[in-house]
Amino acid sequence: MKKIIAMLAALTLVFAFAACGDVAETTVAETTVAETTVAETTAAETTVAETTEAPVAVMSYAEYDAAELDAEVVIECYVQATQSWWDNKITVYAQDKDGAYFLYEMACSEEDAAKLVPGTKIRVNGFKGAWAGEVEVMDATFEFVEGADTYVAEAMDATALLGTDELIKHQNKYASFKGMTVEAIEFKNGEPGDDIYVTLSKDGASYSFCVERYLTGPDTEVYAAVSALKAGDVVDVTGFIYWYEGVNTHITAVAAAQ
Repeated sequence: MKKIIAMLAALTLVFAFAACGDVAETTVAETTVAETTVAETTAAETTVAETTEAPVAVMSYAEYDAAELDAEVVIECYVQATQSWWDNKITVYAQDKDGAYFLYEMACSEEDAAKLVPGTKIRVNGFKGAWAGEVEVMDATFEFVEGADTYVAEAMDATALLGTDELIKHQNKYASFKGMTVEAIEFKNGEPGDDIYVTLSKDGASYSFCVERYLTGPDTEVYAAVSALKAGDVVDVTGFIYWYEGVNTHITAVAAAQ
């Protein structure tokens, strides 16, 4: 009888140890899964942190000027003039106290286009691009800088820079050119209504200017004044230093030379 009781006790211990072994293995397995899940979650969070880029900060003009083409840029600038709004886009001539910008076909509602009057400060996000020598901000969006001051640039006298490498450094600025002699006036498509191509000379060298119809169209005084010019007239011209395979200032005013 004692032998039977001893055998039963031994069997009980065997089953108990077996049960304990299953519990231990299960606990280890569950702990391993939990640790793996934590590790995977941490790795995922690290990946998200590494791939999330900080927003681009507002650039000074010097930083914008130094940026590579196709780089994302964020600038704050002041509207100086706009071309005609169409298809929820508008092209803006803008400037600050250090430099100037050409904002090409910036996304804009018609309502906001009416608020883009000279002097208005805006924050622009886009990409730096270039076309035929003209450096511009492309694929741009903007917002108004509420409560900001206003700024309208005075025309810089750039006459002495004609024919120099220095001129392109002032691209898109509002500028004047004095004592220019009219060589030729040509209407795009051969008749009034579209752009006017103007060839002016200074000290024996010729330069291309343009009356851009979307900036100063046929119903403006400058369009009429330029249309009436004749070869040999000597004039003072004001406009924005646009670039197209060389300087191609967009004229905003013209008058007999003083």
